[in-house]
Amino acid sequence: MATPVSEPTQAPPSAPAAKPNELLVTPEPLRPSASDAESLDVWGFKDSGFSINENGHVVLLGNRYELSGKELPALLPWVRDVLEIPFDPKDVYRPSYPTEIPPPVENAGFLSEIGRIFTDQQISTDGPTRLRHGHGQTQEEMYAIKYERLERIPDLVVYPEAEEQIAPLIEAAKRHHVVLIPFGGGTNVTDALRCEADEQRLIVSVDMQRMNRIRWIDKANHMASIEAGAVGRNIATQLQAYGFTMGHEPDSVEFSTLGGWIATNASGMKKNKYGNIEDLVLDVTVATANGKLERAKCSPRESMGIDLRRLLFGSEGTLGIITSAVVKLFPLPEVQSFGSILFPSMEAGVAFMRELALEPSRPSSVRLVDNLQFHFALALKPAAKGPGVWKSKIEKFVVTKLKGFRLDQVAVCTLVFEGTRREVAEQERAAYGIAKKLGGMKAGAENGRRGYQLTFSIAYIRDFLLNYYIIAESFETSAAWSDVLPLIENVKKRLRAEYRARNLPAKDFVTARVTQIYETGAAIYFYYGFYFKGVPHPAQVYKELENIAREEILRSGGSISHHHGVGKIRRAFLPAILSPAALEWKRELKHSLDPDNVFGAGNQ
Repeated sequence: MATPVSEPTQAPPSAPAAKPNELLVTPEPLRPSASDAESLDVWGFKDSGFSINENGHVVLLGNRYELSGKELPALLPWVRDVLEIPFDPKDVYRPSYPTEIPPPVENAGFLSEIGRIFTDQQISTDGPTRLRHGHGQTQEEMYAIKYERLERIPDLVVYPEAEEQIAPLIEAAKRHHVVLIPFGGGTNVTDALRCEADEQRLIVSVDMQRMNRIRWIDKANHMASIEAGAVGRNIATQLQAYGFTMGHEPDSVEFSTLGGWIATNASGMKKNKYGNIEDLVLDVTVATANGKLERAKCSPRESMGIDLRRLLFGSEGTLGIITSAVVKLFPLPEVQSFGSILFPSMEAGVAFMRELALEPSRPSSVRLVDNLQFHFALALKPAAKGPGVWKSKIEKFVVTKLKGFRLDQVAVCTLVFEGTRREVAEQERAAYGIAKKLGGMKAGAENGRRGYQLTFSIAYIRDFLLNYYIIAESFETSAAWSDVLPLIENVKKRLRAEYRARNLPAKDFVTARVTQIYETGAAIYFYYGFYFKGVPHPAQVYKELENIAREEILRSGGSISHHHGVGKIRRAFLPAILSPAALEWKRELKHSLDPDNVFGAGNQ
C-alpha cells in the first residue's frame, strides 16, 4: 500500500525564507560532525561494521541502519555452505593497518607558494591522511593498505574552501611541476586515485569536501547551484528542507560527492524517474590548466556548437577540478511505495524487466537479483520470533506448494514507486500487471523496502569477510536486452572454469543482478569472491580473474562499464572498444588541454 512521504521540514534557521522567484543561498559550508566520522581502513562510518558476537552470530554494529544491532544467525551457515569452508570465527586474518607509508616527495618552492594560498589547517602531510587519499575502494587497494603496501601515495593533501583558491593552486602546480589529483568521497572502485608508481613529481591530493555549499536554489525554475564537494546524503537533506530532491541515489550516496558523480559519469538507483547524472546536470564549472571553464547563464537546452560541458562527464580527474554544477531539481514525491515480486526463474525476471522498460509509467527503482543473491538476502534476515515464525512458514508454503516455485531457481525483484498518488497507482498497476502475465507473484512491500535499505548496510560486508580469508568485489556492465541472459551465464561459467583450472581452494561464488533499465538494455552487476587461505597474493589472483570476467563481458556484448568508469583498472581494455583514431583523439585532447600533465592521475 502506498504511503505518503513525510512533509518537508522547515528550512533551517540559517536559511532565508523563500519567495517564488528568489534564489536561496546557503551561506556557510557544512562542517562534518564527530558522529559522522568515516573509517580510514574500511568502508563507511567508524561506528558501523559487521562483527561476530559472543553467541557466534554476525551483528552489524552501531545504530544507523535498519539491520544495526540485530543478530544474523543464518549468515555464517550460508557462507559455509556456499563456499564449502569451515569458517572458524577464531581463525582471523589480522590486518596490519596502516602498512608502510612511503615518505613524501619534497618541493620547498611549491610548499612556500601554497602557504600564501591556504592556511595551515588546509594543508596536511599526516601519513594516514596521505594514505587514505591515495586509494579508492577496490579490493586490491583495500588489501594493500592492510596486508601489503601502496607503492606511491600523495605527498600532501590540501583542502580548498573557496573557488578562488583553486586557480592559484593550479598555477603554482604548473610553475613547480606538481601533480594535482582531485579527491571527492574516495569511493571509486576503478583505481582512479591510485598514484602511478613511477611518478617522480610531488603529488597533491585536492580534497574538495570543504567546498560543499548549496549556493542557491531557484524554486521557480527547479534548479540549484551546488559545490562539487557536497556529499550525496547532505545534498538530499538540505534540498528536502526546501521541498526538493535531486533524485540521484548511487549505492555510495552516503559518501560520494557531486563532483565525483560527474567525473565518473555516475548512475543512481532511481535513474528510471530522475535520470543519470548527465541528465541531471545543466552546467558545470571547472578549473583547468588553461583557466576556468564556465558560461554566462544556464538554459534548459541550447545548440551552441561543441558542448564543452560534456567533456567533463567521465573525465576522472584528468582535465581539471570540477568546482560546482547547476543541477535539476524535482519536487519531493507526494507518495513513496515499495514492492517486491518473486519470479520462478531469472529468465522470467529478465523478461519482466525488458517489458517494464517499454512502459511509460515505470518505478523509480527496479532491481532483479538471481537465485544466489536471493538466498544471500535471506541469510541477512534476523531470526524470526513469535508470529514471525508462522508467517515465514506460511510464505514458504504458498511459494513452494501453491505456486509451485522451486526455491533453488527463483529470482526476486524489488521496486520503489514515487510520484503523486495517481502516478504511483499507475506505476504499480503496470508493474504488477506485467509480472502476473509472466508468472510472477507479489512478495510484499516490506520485502521491497528491506531490499532497498539493505543496499547501504551490505556495503560493509566485504571488509568484514576479508578478516576471515574471503576476498570479494563487485563489477558491472551494461548490455542490450538480447545479450543480458547469455552474458550473465557466460561470465558465471567462465569464472567458475578459471577458478577450477587454478586449483584454488573450496568453491568460489558469483552472483548477478539486473538494475537500471533502458528501452534498449540494462545494467548488470556481478559480485564475485572466494576463500583464499593458503593462496599467495590473493588480491592479484582476484584481479586476474576479474580481468578474465571483463574479457568475457566484452566478448558477450557488454560494455566496459555502465557507471563505475575506467580509471586505471580497465584502461587496458580501451583498445578493444575504441578505434585507433578514437584513442588518438583522447590522447590529443588531454595533451592540448593539459600539456604539462598537471592533472596526472593517469586514468584512462
